[in-house]
Amino acid sequence: MNDTAHTSTGTPAGTRPADRSAPGPSDAEIAELGQQLRVDAVRAADAAGSGHPTSSMSAADLMAVLLARHLRYDFDRPGHPGNDHLILSKGHASPLLYAAYKAAGAIDDEELLTFRTLGSRLEGHPTPRLPWVDVATGSLGQGLPIGVGVALSAKRLEHLPYRTWVLCGDSELAEGSVWEAFEQAGIEGLDNLTAILDINRLGQRGPTRHGWDLGAYARRIRAFGWHTVEVDGHDIDAVDEAMATARTTRGAPTAIIARTRKGRGVAAVEDREGMHGKPLPDAEAAIRELGGVRSSRVHVRRPPDAQEPELDERPDAPLPDYPPGEDVATRTAFGEALAALGSRRGDVVVLDGEVGDSTKAELFSKEHPERYIECYIAEQQLIGTAVGLDVRGWTPYACTFAAFLTRAHDFLRMAAISRSGIKVVGSHAGVAIGEDGPSQMALEDLAMMRAIHGSTVLYPCDANQTAKLVAALADRPGIGYLRTTRGDTPVIYGPEEDFPVGGSKTLRSHPDDQVTLIAAGVTLHQALTAADRLADEGIRARVIDLYSVKPVDTQALRRAAQETGRFVTVEDHHPEGGLADAVLESFGNGHPMPRLTRLAVHSMPGSATSAEQLAAAGIDADSVVAAARTLIGNG
Repeated sequence: MNDTAHTSTGTPAGTRPADRSAPGPSDAEIAELGQQLRVDAVRAADAAGSGHPTSSMSAADLMAVLLARHLRYDFDRPGHPGNDHLILSKGHASPLLYAAYKAAGAIDDEELLTFRTLGSRLEGHPTPRLPWVDVATGSLGQGLPIGVGVALSAKRLEHLPYRTWVLCGDSELAEGSVWEAFEQAGIEGLDNLTAILDINRLGQRGPTRHGWDLGAYARRIRAFGWHTVEVDGHDIDAVDEAMATARTTRGAPTAIIARTRKGRGVAAVEDREGMHGKPLPDAEAAIRELGGVRSSRVHVRRPPDAQEPELDERPDAPLPDYPPGEDVATRTAFGEALAALGSRRGDVVVLDGEVGDSTKAELFSKEHPERYIECYIAEQQLIGTAVGLDVRGWTPYACTFAAFLTRAHDFLRMAAISRSGIKVVGSHAGVAIGEDGPSQMALEDLAMMRAIHGSTVLYPCDANQTAKLVAALADRPGIGYLRTTRGDTPVIYGPEEDFPVGGSKTLRSHPDDQVTLIAAGVTLHQALTAADRLADEGIRARVIDLYSVKPVDTQALRRAAQETGRFVTVEDHHPEGGLADAVLESFGNGHPMPRLTRLAVHSMPGSATSAEQLAAAGIDADSVVAAARTLIGNG
């Protein structure tokens, strides 16, 4: 196959003639810029002794055209509301991105050569330590899903003219998350989104699935409602025309499918297997072959003036409250509180995984339909869209069944690296959901969410506590997680109670307490029943509602350990990584460990009623009573 790719614009009815009239550098000057980007990618990787220069070299001409003629960005004002957004989904090609920043004057050559060194902002894969990087990339298949969220914000929420450009590699097109993104973008008609696909044929260990068959990619992408353009990715004029067409296409997003050569411009590595993720074997010779070191500056056009949208807010809108003694599911209280929070704060946006009638997130949609986004059964795209909205300053609440969030764990992990502040709500947690059986029971979610860097994990037990925590989560930095329960539970707190994040509530306490029962959510009610029964037997038990699972109330736990010496933890979760582990992590550094009995879901559940499930798992009131008796009886 020769180097010239077939070009197929397939111009849809909504496409205007390509706008290429704006002045700018010549094709020859842009070709020179592409060579400069290659040289700097080679230099950066050589200085570091590691990196991915060949993956950077394939996309250098694509980046050069984008920078010189189509990107609208003010590098002096990265927060400018009119700035375009450039997401490098193939994050391993970070040398290309950093070389582009140097060409734009955002960094200097000295900083470029700190690539991958201790303390450098130029990490092996981009992160928002750099103010021009929206999100961390490097776990492949995430840039386009997040880009959909950014573009969706511009089109549906902000009504601003900025564009979102996502540079993807061909290997990551095997990821299912990419196709979730293609579908959502097509359904939403995101004509302000352009995916630039660097089809260089070679992945990490050999050829990619479709190699240079651009048509294979185009057919699939068009099926999701996209406009596609197939080009030779090293033909400056063709790439320019494709990007101009993308900017003027209306009603559909555009995918520029560019045939490129990995390691372009250096014969020793160009289109050769076994060169992925390595500095070039002879960097000096490669730089000479590419024409030598250059220090040209490219003028990236600044965006037009734009203003952030005005938010409709009623700070005095009350949260719902519930009379003690009433039975209310925490998922219901969540939905009602979220709708009220949406009235208080115009920055709150809710995303649903097509289960809003069950999570009760749909109550928000009835009050604020313009800020309710349906992502359907696509949990990776659900979180990716939320991260994209967070980039634009919204406060997203992404809601689905807690069990299904496991599919999106990598997106959540990467969201933390992106310094994202998204809020995640998982309902139908634990065996307490009853007859639906184990496929629907989240029994790993507390461990999963606690393990995320900087996360907040909350597990309310009643409606008033839920309402307060929904609101509190909005102001927490980092990833926030709220776990809700399917069935009705008694309201035990009055609406005047406060529940600070990092706190707890001690509901039973006496100077003669012999044991402390620690629970949260549905098992808190079992612990209260157990404490009352133990009291009838003459055994005093303290009860702590550990609603803040992370951060945990270390002070209250250490005091209880000192005063009672014995803990029984009870949780509707597997024993690994959940409530008990959060409790144990409060000790050490000279603080004596209490004697501990951990009650959790050790067996594989089946289908049964909620009460039967709690009993079978050994986390009901009877089990708590028995555990406390044994612990006390053993000294």
